[in-house]
Amino acid sequence: MTQKQQLLRYVDGRLHWLQNLPEHPRKAQLADLRRGVSRAPGDLPELWGAFLQGMPEELQSKNGAPTAAEWAIYLALTLYALHQQGQAAPMHKQGAGLGKAARRLVPPGQDPGESSIQKRFNALATATQMPELSHHLRGMVQLLRAGGIPLDYVQLAADLYDWNFPAAAVRVRLRWGQEFYADPKTEADTQTDA
Repeated sequence: MTQKQQLLRYVDGRLHWLQNLPEHPRKAQLADLRRGVSRAPGDLPELWGAFLQGMPEELQSKNGAPTAAEWAIYLALTLYALHQQGQAAPMHKQGAGLGKAARRLVPPGQDPGESSIQKRFNALATATQMPELSHHLRGMVQLLRAGGIPLDYVQLAADLYDWNFPAAAVRVRLRWGQEFYADPKTEADTQTDA
């Protein structure tokens, strides 16, 4: 199994664990994870269990600097916690890629290329370092939370992992752009036909 496959399985398991905790422990765990937003993996010892427990050794740092996998897992889980705050419905939804979710923030009838969302989305997509990307993702997730728009956090973790590798980052950016500029009517028609 590749590192990316291990990462996908691990994030899916952690999200499932969080979503199935009893109400009070879930709220406490999500509150702890939210404190980690805009921090680096490992900064807050109270989060170690939430994002490291059961993590495959192949994904873990050997030198004390967070690995690409640790960054991806940490950001996905902390941003999920931020997104889920105050929401009754689950904010993790398979198939809700970042570009699709961001497109749903564009007011109906408005050209996505001329929306304020597009400017934010471009800033996110052109980030070059994980802390910068984390900052822009936080703002996007806050907008998604306000709109009650879910996001696929397993896919986000995979995208964040790929972000660390130049050739893969290009593919992630292109897919995000394709999702953002996809015709929502065509997409809805396709889902209805399926």
